[in-house]
Amino acid sequence: MPGRQPAIAIVDDDESLRDAIGRLLNSCGYATQVFASAESFLNSRTANEVACLVLDIHLTGMSGLELRQRLKAEGSELPVVFITAADDAYTLQQVEEVGCAACLRKPFTAGSLIHTVGKVVGR
Repeated sequence: MPGRQPAIAIVDDDESLRDAIGRLLNSCGYATQVFASAESFLNSRTANEVACLVLDIHLTGMSGLELRQRLKAEGSELPVVFITAADDAYTLQQVEEVGCAACLRKPFTAGSLIHTVGKVVGR
């Protein structure tokens, strides 16, 4: 794959899922950075260096929704792909309110994640 590939940040407090998503996206040619919390992502100052954020909604500490709101308040246009096991109307309404490029319900397939991230980063 010629040229620099898009970098993807992954924020999920489930280590096995976070690492699996990172390996999957790496196998597709993406550079990945993984974070166990919203706070660690914010402290890394990575938001301007990645093309997409794969973000769990329910995190320990600051939630994915709160992280998305904070990034928007700071003027970030970083596209977010939410991942969640939740399917209740309240959570889905919150996702719609904060905005995202896509939302995948767990368990999602490897193919659906690859397709979604590729669409979001224009690849």
